[in-house]
Order: sequence, then C-alpha cells, then structure tokens
Amino acid sequence: MRIIQAADIEALAVRLILSAEFDIPYAVRSKLLSAHTNETNPNARFALGQILENHDIASAERTPMCQDTGIIVMFAEVGQEVYITGGAFEDVLQAGAGRAFNEGYLRASVVSDPIFDRINTRDNSPAIIHTRIVPGDRIRLLVIPKGFGSENMSRVGMLTPSDSVAGVRAFIIETARLAGSNPCPPVVLGVGVGGTLEECALIAKRMTVREHPNADPRYAALEEDCLAAINALSIGAAGFGGSHTAIAVNIGWAPTHIAGLPVVVNVCCHAARHAEGEI
Repeated sequence: MRIIQAADIEALAVRLILSAEFDIPYAVRSKLLSAHTNETNPNARFALGQILENHDIASAERTPMCQDTGIIVMFAEVGQEVYITGGAFEDVLQAGAGRAFNEGYLRASVVSDPIFDRINTRDNSPAIIHTRIVPGDRIRLLVIPKGFGSENMSRVGMLTPSDSVAGVRAFIIETARLAGSNPCPPVVLGVGVGGTLEECALIAKRMTVREHPNADPRYAALEEDCLAAINALSIGAAGFGGSHTAIAVNIGWAPTHIAGLPVVVNVCCHAARHAEGEI
C-alpha cells in the first residue's frame, strides 16, 4: 500500500492543465512542421507558419495557444495499491481544474446547466473525469482541454455490420468534409469503432491524442487511407486549400455486439492539446 496526499494530486492536475494550454506536444508539432515544409499552396503554407509561430509565442510567454481554453477532460488511472489521504480523489481534481484556470488566467467556458440557466461557473469547472482502477501503486493523469469549435464537428454513427470497412471509411471522410474549416484545420481525427455508444465515444476522445503508431496493420492501413482521402478534399490549413486538411487519423477499437458497428469521430483542432503525468 502506498499513501498519496490529495494535495499532490491537485498540484499534478494544475501543472498538467497549464502545460496542455501553453505547450504544443512534440508529436503534434512534428506533424505540423512536416506539413509546413511540404505544403505547396502559398496561403495554406502561410497559415501553417502562423500556427507554428502562435505555438512558439504561447510556450515562451506562458499564455494560452487558443482563446478557447476548452472544457477539461481527464483520464485518470488509479493503482489499486494506492491510498489517498487528505481529500476525496475527484474533489481534488476538480479543485485543481478550477485553480489552474484562475492561476493561468484562462477563459472560463463552462456553464452550469446546458439548456435553461447556462450560467458561467467562472472557473471552468467542473472538469469531465473518467477514472479506471488499475494494478500498481501510482496515479496517472491524462489531461485534454477540449475546445468546442472542433468538438461541435464530431459525429456518432450507429452503423450496422453490413456497412463493414467501407461504411466506416466513408463515415470518417464525410465527417471531415462536413466539418470544413470550422474546427481549425489541419485536424486530428480520433476515431472509436465498436463497443457501445459510450465506450466508442471514450475511445475516440483518447485517440485524438494518441502519439504512437497503430499496432494493428489493418487499422494502420485504414488510417493512412482515410488520411489521404481527407487531404484530397483540399479544405486545407485554416480552410485555405492545399494538401493538409488533417495531420492524423487515429483509430481505436473494442469488441462489440453481433448486431452493431458503432463509430464515433471526435474532431480535434491542429493543436491536439494534452499533457500526461503520474505520481
């Protein structure tokens, strides 16, 4: 059994949120640099240069890279041998989310009720928290600030098994086409396939920040095929055309029911903001 102080968990949440808001992940920046180098459309190439410059300024001046600092999504893995003292786990994560937005002077973007009151909570809380109990004696956090210019472009498709690979491919490409320039391309598409409606959506969310290649060659080939087809749409960086509408299509999957083929495409802007850490 390992004892972890609640205050240390809160401090980790604050650090990761601010890092995600200010610092572009290395894997994402590498893809944007490659896009900038290879783009032949002058307007799109200029837009990519401006995106990269904005990221440099945000990191150097410790200021948000986007005015939409998002709603905070946290994926937490808690080791089953951990004992937390000094506060309730989710309470301190929520406290960390509120503290980060105040200390970082981030925009408050969360309303308390989605339909009727829509009163701003003033500190961007509550965060969305997904917790899993895993083996070990550590706590790991993945923080994703999710802006809604891209979130609003996401889609759910409850396909049937007869739709097969072709149907999944068409749904992914159509999502990018319908999104157009709204989600600040070049985009990252996180795709979930299988499971149930809610599991599929969670997979898609995590896939927006996947940094490693797909280990399954079948899904890796589908990702590359979809990426090429989406870039052939010529929506391009900031909607200026060119060959870089997306910089990644990341597909994750789960076993599903014999009668179903759920697909969720979670659209993410060019920054794909995220940060990970552990105690």
